[in-house]
Amino acid sequence: MIRLWAPDTLWEIAEPLIPPAPRRRQGGGRRRTDDRAVLAAIVYVTQAGCSWWKLPEVSFGVTRATAHRRFAEWTAAGLWLRLHEALLDRLGGGGRIDWSRAVVDSISVRAEKGAI
Repeated sequence: MIRLWAPDTLWEIAEPLIPPAPRRRQGGGRRRTDDRAVLAAIVYVTQAGCSWWKLPEVSFGVTRATAHRRFAEWTAAGLWLRLHEALLDRLGGGGRIDWSRAVVDSISVRAEKGAI
């Protein structure tokens, strides 16, 4: 299930962009959940359109709380924008984007007041 929702091609782009795990001062504690499994769980939730509560924890080996917490951490660290740009660079470099079909909207680009 993890390789289905976070395939090797996505993982090789995302892995270097994921911020390193914060170090615990005291050490110990539980082993950190695998970043790839968490990424797969997050992609599943966003693509399936379900809530965090509907995440099938057994399928990914990731709890809802862990997936949501890591999503919040990665969002604050700007991972999603960097990942989006890296994917566009990869696709654009390979000539796999048809820019004639691209659209710019007010969510992506701020409209300037009084501009034509």
